[in-house]
Amino acid sequence: MESSLTVLRVSLYHPTLGTAAFINVPLELQHDTSPLLIGRGHDTHLQLQLPHLSRRHLSLEPYLEPGSTLLAFCLKNLSRKSCVWVNGLLLRFLEQVPLSVTNRISFSNIQMTIHIERGTSLEAFVCCFHMSPSPLIYRPKAEETDE
Repeated sequence: MESSLTVLRVSLYHPTLGTAAFINVPLELQHDTSPLLIGRGHDTHLQLQLPHLSRRHLSLEPYLEPGSTLLAFCLKNLSRKSCVWVNGLLLRFLEQVPLSVTNRISFSNIQMTIHIERGTSLEAFVCCFHMSPSPLIYRPKAEETDE
């Protein structure tokens, strides 16, 4: 019986450069279970040529939770200069957080959403990329109070 790959549906948005910011991003990227590196460096798996991005900005790290037969993922901030926001949680240098099924991530003016569709393969996963022409994360404006 053939095992299915876990699919990460990744949408990307940049407010000033639009889809041109992601011109080198493939539509699909299959990866083994080593950390997937994102940044502007030549040694990254997902290379983004943006000036405020670190050479190795963040990593998407698959792992097995105890007692589970499905891949889980965490996101780690590898940038000394920038913070990464994951589902409203601030990650500083080398901090990491486990990802849920649907995730909202922002870093260096980039908005990213990751939706995880679990598969049974423990050897690899695939990222399917979509470049969005409109914002992915909406933040309500602070409400004024009389206090």
